[in-house]
Formats: sequence, structure tokens, C-alpha cells
Amino acid sequence: MTPADAVAAARAVAGRLHEDVVARERANRPPRAEIQLLRGSGLLAADPDDLETTHLVTRIIAASDASIGHLLGYHYTHLWRARLYDNADLARRLRQDVRAEGLFVASVSNPRDTIVATTTADTFTVSGRGAFATGCAVADRILVGAIRDDQESRIVVVVPGDADGLSHPPDWDNLGQRLTASGSIVLRDVTAGPADVLGTFPPGEDETSPRWQQLSLVSLAFQTVLTQILVGITEGALDEAARYTREQSRPWPASGLARAVDDPHVLAGYGELAASLHAARLLADDATRALAKADRRGLDLTPAERGRTALTVSAAKVVATRLAVEATSRIFELTGGRATTRSSGLDRFWRDARTLTVHDPVAYKARELGTHLLTGNPPPTTAYS
Repeated sequence: MTPADAVAAARAVAGRLHEDVVARERANRPPRAEIQLLRGSGLLAADPDDLETTHLVTRIIAASDASIGHLLGYHYTHLWRARLYDNADLARRLRQDVRAEGLFVASVSNPRDTIVATTTADTFTVSGRGAFATGCAVADRILVGAIRDDQESRIVVVVPGDADGLSHPPDWDNLGQRLTASGSIVLRDVTAGPADVLGTFPPGEDETSPRWQQLSLVSLAFQTVLTQILVGITEGALDEAARYTREQSRPWPASGLARAVDDPHVLAGYGELAASLHAARLLADDATRALAKADRRGLDLTPAERGRTALTVSAAKVVATRLAVEATSRIFELTGGRATTRSSGLDRFWRDARTLTVHDPVAYKARELGTHLLTGNPPPTTAYS
């Protein structure tokens, strides 16, 4: 699938998702039909190393349905990061299976999870519970981050989505991102072998080693994808609100105007949001390009280059976060009281934005930027930065 084909497919899928997004989001069912739609479109098989294309595709989908954009963006990121680990054969095989069968890939690897891999004679078993296992309940393959019982390192294991011992408690009933299947996952003695291990993180080297630097891009990749999703949510909210204003909003009596679209306050409000959205979109794309550039450096990536990439990503995340929350709330000032009905569906944008923006506190991203401005120190390398 060429980049142009991927973008065209994304626009077609986004149009289909938009047709019934309000009803689907309200029903809050596992997104199996939506994954099948992505599979049929060929989007699951897009080149995960083409970050600029996959991030654009993610944003296009997220503008119509933020949950499905989230699932797709993470799918691409899991496939992209698979090749950074030790087991090149497994990473290659996973990608081949995705292309051939249209598999959907998810992961459970929250650093707060307590999932343990216990070594046996020839294999090991994985047990524990993971929270916020986005997409795992509908995944064909799951990347599991687990702590080795015989050492302090974490390994990443690939298991089938229907493996014996896997279960998904029906505990995802959140304010927003309702179709991401982001509830918990329980693993009870899930069997895996050495060939199922993608690799170890952190590797047995210090933070200045080439392998460590390369693997540390994974956290930045997730932050960049989340930034693109937030921009997509803002795009979708602004487009839908503008349509509502054109077609349904009534002018406020005190304005003395016949149409809401002629109200200077409404016009200025949309103009301010449009300008801010343009800036956020540019910053998000800048973050994607920075990540792609760092990725191309491979094992030659230096700590200084990694630090500059992190600052670029943090800047985009801060702006996209603030705008998503502001814009998805402010649109109600521009559409009017009748737009608050459940049937309008405009509330889903704020609920999705608010849910995603507390994924990890953006204040810590702002602190990284402030620290660098005042001291010159780069951001620390963590699971979130």
C-alpha cells in the first residue's frame, strides 16, 4: 500500500466510521466490527516504518472516531517498535503475518503492571494483571511486557490474542475513548517459549549505550501518536461544530442578526480555534518528523539527539493537550444550547479529549521544557518521555 493509497483508504474509513459513531460510542461494545473495517481497508498492513504516513492516517481516523484512531495508531507503533528489540526474526514474522492476514496487534506493558514471567525447563509462563490494556480484548497478537522472575529486567513477549489463560474483565466503562477496549487483562500461566520473546528492556547496558538510546525512542513514539490523536479530536470537533453552526444554530436575540454565522463573536471564536489548530497540527507533524529522523539514526543516535527529539515531542504534546480540552469545550459557546443534546454527539469530543489528556499529566512535559530552558538539561528518559 503506497502512502497515497493509505491516506485515501483512511479518508474512506473515516467517512464510514462517522456515519454511526454516536450510536456506536453510546452502545460501548467491543470494537470488533471496527477492527474488521480496518482489516478490510488494508490499513492494518500499512508500512509501520513510514511514520509520517501512519501518523497522518491515525489523525484522519481519530477526527471521525478517536477510539479507532487510538487503536490504529497504537497498532502501528507496536509493529514499528518490534524491530527495535533483539529478536529480528520474530519482528519480521509478525509483520509478515500482519500483511498476509490483516492481523491487529495490541499490547499490555504499563510500567505499573505486575506481570511476571516464570522460567521453567524449556519455556516460561506469564501471569499477572495489566491495566489499560488498550485493544487487547480484540487483538490477534498481544505484546506483553513482563518482569523476569530470575532478574530485574523486563521482557517483551508476543502471544496470540486467544491464548489459553488470557481473559479480559468487562471493566472498561470510562467517560471517553469508550471503543478502545482499554480495560484490564488477566494472564494465568500463559505459556511462551524463547522464540516468542522480542527482547529485553532495558537492555543490559547503561543509558548512554547505542542500544539503550534506540530503544528509548519507544516512549517518545507513543507520546507522538497520542499528540496526533489529540489534534485529530480537535479537527473533528471543529469540523462538526462548524457544520452544526451553519445548519442548525440560531442567532442570539441580542445580536440583531438573522443568522448565527454572521455573529462577529461566533466568527472570531471559530477563527481563534482554527488558528490554534493550525499551530498544533504543525507542531504534531514536526514531532513526527523529529521522531522519524531519530529513528533513521539507528544505533548512531546520540543522547543529545534523543534529548532534542524529546523536547520537540513534549512541546507538541503540551500545545495539543491544552487545545483539545479548550476547543472541545468552547465549541458549545459557538453552537448554542440545543447543541448540548445527546443526539448531537458533540459531547464525545470533550469526553475523548479529557480521557486522553489525563493519560499522563502534561504538566510533566511542560516541566521538561521549562527545565531545559532554564538549565539546559535534557528531559529524563522514562516510560512517558
